[in-house]
Amino acid sequence: MKTGAAQKLTYEDFLRFPDDGRRHELIDGVHYVTPSPATIHQRLVARLYGALHVYLEDHPIGEAFLAPLDILLSPHDVVEPDLFVVMQEQAGIVTEPNVVGPPAIVIEVLSPTTRRRDVGIKRQLFNRAGVLEYWLVDPTGRTVTVYRRGGDGALQATAPMADADNLTSERLPGFSLEMEKLFR
Repeated sequence: MKTGAAQKLTYEDFLRFPDDGRRHELIDGVHYVTPSPATIHQRLVARLYGALHVYLEDHPIGEAFLAPLDILLSPHDVVEPDLFVVMQEQAGIVTEPNVVGPPAIVIEVLSPTTRRRDVGIKRQLFNRAGVLEYWLVDPTGRTVTVYRRGGDGALQATAPMADADNLTSERLPGFSLEMEKLFR
């Protein structure tokens, strides 16, 4: 029954959203719609996916996925990140229609229409849900900030990686991507 506050949308509501080529997400029961990404966004997603795919072919410890693919974190939280990695020990969260539970690594490429959401409420959501690493790729600043679980159990930011750095991950031993190649 609806009270004075707005009723939170659920995954059942989400399934009724139009298939209109836009990215639809629910965060705490609130519906967000994102337009198609720009060219630079898609280039960065492709380079990241390519590097992760090659790494995971050589090191079969998990699987990388690209949007569009829904991640159900709760009945009121359905997100579609640009990329994410499910580790082998988490394989049970991968179902035919979607992923049910937090992946180990979630990656978002920032854009003018998603920057505030990705840095703010989505980072908070992924922290609560138990994501182990959250990568924010900034095409404008040509940096990647990786949030990792700290000693207190919360996601904590590393120093932003830039041109001379290599992108690495504690979850992907031996993975390294030169930032210059990523942003070329």
